Amino acid sequence: MAQSLIRERFRRDRFFQLGALLVAGVVLAAGLAPWLAPFDPVAGDLRNAYLLEPGGRYLFGTDTQGRDVLSRVLYGARLSLMVGIVSQSVAVTLGVVLGLVAGYYGRWVDAVIMRLADITLAFPTLLLLIAVAAAVKPSLAVVFVVIGVVGWAGMARLVRGQVLVLRRSEFVLAAEALGALDRRVLLRHLLPNVRAQVIIAATLGVAGAIMAEAALSFVGLGAQPPTPSWGAMVADGRDLLRVAPWVSFAPGIAIGVAVLGFNLVGDALREAYEPRRQA
Repeated sequence: MAQSLIRERFRRDRFFQLGALLVAGVVLAAGLAPWLAPFDPVAGDLRNAYLLEPGGRYLFGTDTQGRDVLSRVLYGARLSLMVGIVSQSVAVTLGVVLGLVAGYYGRWVDAVIMRLADITLAFPTLLLLIAVAAAVKPSLAVVFVVIGVVGWAGMARLVRGQVLVLRRSEFVLAAEALGALDRRVLLRHLLPNVRAQVIIAATLGVAGAIMAEAALSFVGLGAQPPTPSWGAMVADGRDLLRVAPWVSFAPGIAIGVAVLGFNLVGDALREAYEPRRQA
């Protein structure tokens, strides 16, 4: 059923098609970066390739270190996708587990988990990310964990709300009456019924994670040089916008394309899974 909905949505939704094409382009660029990149993304040539304009051998130009911008954009796609997937895996795991437990057991368990979620959501996301990342040594592993841990609260509230609706459903009551263990009720009866909402939220969350990683790298708390990162590349070219705008424009456009693609796909999936819209 879910696959048929997605196929039907893809067939008639132009925005879904556009989003899927953009996401596929980013994925292909990341996967084929070693073969598509014309130069080493880390090695530069200050003597012969300092801030060269786009064209010729360097289609996207070069940066202040004489490095090929196109090669760094392609390798930066790998980092952004990795951050988006890994961080959302962390957020989904924490959010789904805590949301299921809070919605099913209720009472003090629900109160404790939801108050923790409220505290997390009370802080501006970017400031919280910067604060947590600044407290430890910047690294890719820290970026993965920080973005995932900060993003668990929204997922937990989403899952908890769905479980509260399903908690008194006939199939759940029947399973409990037959003596099913709580673990079985949670994993076999409740989890499959919130899966669609989790997939939609995770798809949209990948776009948010890409933006978060770019923001952290922009302020120097994400991937460390010389690792290619879209956010760090934008930061490197912010003082050169008048003389060498391509240094920032290329990674900035790449961020926009990736975020737009995942947002379009997530919005289309949300409409496809929404019963009222289908009705």
